[in-house]
Amino acid sequence: MPAAAVAKLSPASAVAAPAASPAAIYTIGELAREFDLTTRAIRFYEDCGLLAPLRRGRNRVYTVRDRTRLKLTLRGKRLGLTLAEVKELVDMYESPRDTQAQLKKFLVVLAMHREQLEQQMADLQATLGEVREQEKEARRLLAAGQRRASIA
Repeated sequence: MPAAAVAKLSPASAVAAPAASPAAIYTIGELAREFDLTTRAIRFYEDCGLLAPLRRGRNRVYTVRDRTRLKLTLRGKRLGLTLAEVKELVDMYESPRDTQAQLKKFLVVLAMHREQLEQQMADLQATLGEVREQEKEARRLLAAGQRRASIA
């Protein structure tokens, strides 16, 4: 699983756009429609340093790099990563540094999130058990009340 997760967050896997040439440009509206986001969300990712569009007058112009970073950001969010973690990982992929260090960091981040999810799942299981017990007790009391009412 970790290797598959790394592949899913790697820029090479994110560029699978329909015939996007390296010189392709996108408007904020086009990216918003493609990824089912609001333009405000895209501007928020800009403010976080995840995207850095060019400007043509007053208009934002997004490159294939920006599109890839946006796609990786959304994948990271689905994995439960914070935007800071996503930014760190995406920035690492764009640097010429050692890939092994990048993969190790990614595995550490994934392990932390897996542990959090496992704890949340255990908490939910415990809560569900309590809900089931309360339902069982409420049904028992309801049945006892109905028996008493039918006897009287």
